[in-house]
Amino acid sequence: MKFGFSYVGLLWLIMLFVPNIIWTKNKPKDYDEYASHENKALLLFERIGQFIVTPVALMFSDFNFKGWNFWCAVLIISFLCMVLYEIFWVRYFRSEKTMKDFYRGILGIPVAGATLPVIAFFLLGIYGGNALMLIGSFILGIGHIGIHLVHRKESCGANNKKKRKLAIRILLGIPKVIASIILILIVAFFTVTIVGRNINQIKRAIEYKDGINKSEYVMLNGQEQYILMMGHDTSNPVIISLHGGPGAPSTFADYCWLDYLTDDYTVVCWDQRGCGRTYYHNVKDDPDNSTVSFEQAEEDLNALVDYVCERFGQDKVIIMGHSYGSLLGSEYVLDHPEKVSHYIGIGQEVKEEGWYSYTYVYEDAMKKAQEAGDSTDKMEAAYKDFLENPDINNKNTLQKYTDKYHPLKVTKDVSTKATFFSPYVGVDDVRWYLNLVKASMGDGTYEKLMGPLEDYLLDFNAYKRSTDFQVPVLFISGSEDWMCPVGMIEEYYEVITAPRKDMYLVDGCGHSPQAQLPEKFATAIKDFLK
Repeated sequence: MKFGFSYVGLLWLIMLFVPNIIWTKNKPKDYDEYASHENKALLLFERIGQFIVTPVALMFSDFNFKGWNFWCAVLIISFLCMVLYEIFWVRYFRSEKTMKDFYRGILGIPVAGATLPVIAFFLLGIYGGNALMLIGSFILGIGHIGIHLVHRKESCGANNKKKRKLAIRILLGIPKVIASIILILIVAFFTVTIVGRNINQIKRAIEYKDGINKSEYVMLNGQEQYILMMGHDTSNPVIISLHGGPGAPSTFADYCWLDYLTDDYTVVCWDQRGCGRTYYHNVKDDPDNSTVSFEQAEEDLNALVDYVCERFGQDKVIIMGHSYGSLLGSEYVLDHPEKVSHYIGIGQEVKEEGWYSYTYVYEDAMKKAQEAGDSTDKMEAAYKDFLENPDINNKNTLQKYTDKYHPLKVTKDVSTKATFFSPYVGVDDVRWYLNLVKASMGDGTYEKLMGPLEDYLLDFNAYKRSTDFQVPVLFISGSEDWMCPVGMIEEYYEVITAPRKDMYLVDGCGHSPQAQLPEKFATAIKDFLK
């Protein structure tokens, strides 16, 4: 919800008002007679809806064209509704101008003169993600469409039509009922989602009014990359949060757990080069991710650290990485200890070389299966298939068998709800995660784009690097994490040296304890940093 003039809203209002002004001189005969006894409740709804929709259409820039993307289809359909609305009026003005002419439908849409603009403005609200427009057009629809349906019934003799047999009426009514239910669900989904997002947006604007709550693109080594900054006091120490994957940005949902840190720290989230919003922002210049490599990722992180330190007046930052982000983070900390005050590894990557972590998980699951007396034939076959062809399908199949022996005690995940009502989620976030969905169905786009980083990850062995950290280190994991197995991290923890080190297990959680028990997770981090 961004204040600003909307030229799209103005165009829609012109298309709405001009034919209505002409209509005042071309009303159907007897129209005023029916209008004189309009339902007062419906009339109130109509007036309230008009009062909301008209100024909102002009006051928010949300409705302006934002470039070609998925949501353009919604804007186009909205515009086509307004075009049909103009066609309706042309047809009426060329008719005999009777009540029947005035209340004719178009393309099966009843009372088109009332229904089409309501649909158009509701769709405009969806396109702009604007709850006020959705609510206003919904209220307008109740009143405006309701009034015209009553007029049509009264003036066009709807009650005089010969009724069909009950069985036929029921049969013909089933598609209408199904269509109505689907329509109601669609309207409810978009209304609830957008209203929830707008409420979160307003709430967060108020909460962070004295600090920072801002997303932007910053130039990092020749490419503009997306970051989100949150904090109640910009003089606080800065945490740079590195997402996992590689190529799995969670910037739009991480507020659900980072909010527990922002009283004491300013947090910067980053969509790394080649993924998420950063990828689509630069897709014309680098569609195949030709500039993506691990070395480039570390250089980009170094540039981001310099940017953050200059912007917030800091000498050093805290690096916090999750999963693959812990690989990037730990490598950076070892290479640039002079720029880092603390390092936090969430689900720390230790060793993927030779599929070691998968073998570790598989052997543990096999041991537990044998102790339980279960058949292991299918799990052994899945492991063999994975080693021969370690694609995403074989990985998922193997994980299906091993997960049986590694159940989670904590199954909730607040990030799902956070994504649904996120004030930060956008079209490019959705577009990027569709690549993950397609990857699970055998499409190779994601693997192609993330290939260099995947190769680096799958050849990674932390023991081949220095194990001497020059800054305090915290490893924090879910006690039931088998994606980056806790046992492997504990072994690595015993080997490393640091001015101070600690390891904390969030009991019962899996690979993302920050999204499962966020408050407990954040408390552990605050205790360590203090």
